Amino acid sequence: MSSATTPLISRTDRSVPITVLARAGASPSRAFRVIAPIDLSTVFDAVAPFPGVARVLDQDGSWDQAGRSRTPQFDDGSQATERLSEYVQDQGFAYELTDFTNALRGLVAGVRGEWSFLPDGSGTSIRWTYEFKPLPGRRWILAGPFAPLWRRYMRAALARMVAVVDA
Repeated sequence: MSSATTPLISRTDRSVPITVLARAGASPSRAFRVIAPIDLSTVFDAVAPFPGVARVLDQDGSWDQAGRSRTPQFDDGSQATERLSEYVQDQGFAYELTDFTNALRGLVAGVRGEWSFLPDGSGTSIRWTYEFKPLPGRRWILAGPFAPLWRRYMRAALARMVAVVDA
């Protein structure tokens, strides 16, 4: 995957990556075709202390091309800007989230999300990473008390996505 713009996170940043994995019974191409454009409001429910996604606003076209953007709005009224930075059909995609209006605005400069879909027997191994770029002095919060809570949030959303893939 490659990007034509400067990435949010460079190799010298001390980011905080959080990764979750799941297996789906469907093929990698089906898993990709379902998850890449999925309606975020149907799979991101609130998992305390994090809000769910209420809706997505201002999406500028299909979610299938680097450079597309949208505004996920959370059920607590906050929002972020999301930009699709990489897209490789049936293999994976990546995006960056910035401009948070919730508590994350005081913790991160932004987040890079990355998905990959690999064959696993007759199904798919799905890997999803959220890589946080902490603000100065905030890394310890993200790597410490924040990480297990966020991992739980991601696992819940990923389980709902796999259920849709396998339905």
